[in-house]
Amino acid sequence: MKALPHFHHPDLLVSSDTYDDAGVYRLRDDLAIIQTVDFFTPMVDDPFLFGQIAAANALSDIYAMGGKPLTAMNIAAFPACADKEIFSQVLLGGADKVMEAGALLIGGHTIEDNEPKYGLSVLGTAHPQHIVTNSQGQDGDLLFLTKHIGAGVLNTAIKCGAATEEELKPMLKEMAALNRLAAEAMTAVHVKAATDITGFGLLGHLSELTNASGLSAELWAAAVPFWPQALEFAAEAIVPGGAYRNATYLKKQVDFHPSISEEMRTLFFDPQTSGGLLMAVPREMAANLEGRLEAAQVEYSIIGVLRPGKGIVVKPR
Repeated sequence: MKALPHFHHPDLLVSSDTYDDAGVYRLRDDLAIIQTVDFFTPMVDDPFLFGQIAAANALSDIYAMGGKPLTAMNIAAFPACADKEIFSQVLLGGADKVMEAGALLIGGHTIEDNEPKYGLSVLGTAHPQHIVTNSQGQDGDLLFLTKHIGAGVLNTAIKCGAATEEELKPMLKEMAALNRLAAEAMTAVHVKAATDITGFGLLGHLSELTNASGLSAELWAAAVPFWPQALEFAAEAIVPGGAYRNATYLKKQVDFHPSISEEMRTLFFDPQTSGGLLMAVPREMAANLEGRLEAAQVEYSIIGVLRPGKGIVVKPR
């Protein structure tokens, strides 16, 4: 199979080369468009909530690049024999989040498939000089993380009957929450490097940022906001397959301190669905960002720092 060609154009500001969350194309000196697409299979039984989570996840790519969502289009697959009301609720959930983001839902495309799938293609805008990417991290940047880690494990617990959606309601609510307020705080202080945490897990997405920036990272395990229940389920080997695949892929890039438990190590690789923003923030900007996040009532944690070198070291603190 031939490799995909790499297209280089003076107005293509961000492409797939740096594993960023979306592509960016400059229209004029003061305007760039950000384009992304994401969709997946249901992780909850509630169709409206599934639509909300899938839409929030797709919109997050625009926020992670420092942009503002402008338009969105549905991407859906649904069994022909299934209840159309369920499909309608999925679309309504997605539309609810698009509206909350201040964007317009302008259409979409649906195919027949035995396994339901839903997501969005989203177009956003930003100033070309204010694009946030993986490649602009700097030595000494503090790593800010919004939202918790462990949603993949908790969703697996729901699927296997070890927990109910009602018991894990706070986690599901957080998955459906937009990253809009965190992104607004980030862009207000002109943070240059960030990503969102989704299927590649915390360490996977951090590795993309460090590799693109030519740096290493030191993480402080005690500072990472893990869902407490996720640590308990991980200790019982209730873990999604994606966590093991992420760990295998990243094993040569990550060095854990011996005191860090196996269940905690697992959560560092846990694939998230609609996770938070991971921002690399110069120390002189940190207090300003903290103030803005707190004013917006966005929960955050400072979980590490960028250093010279390669790879990721995970320490207790």
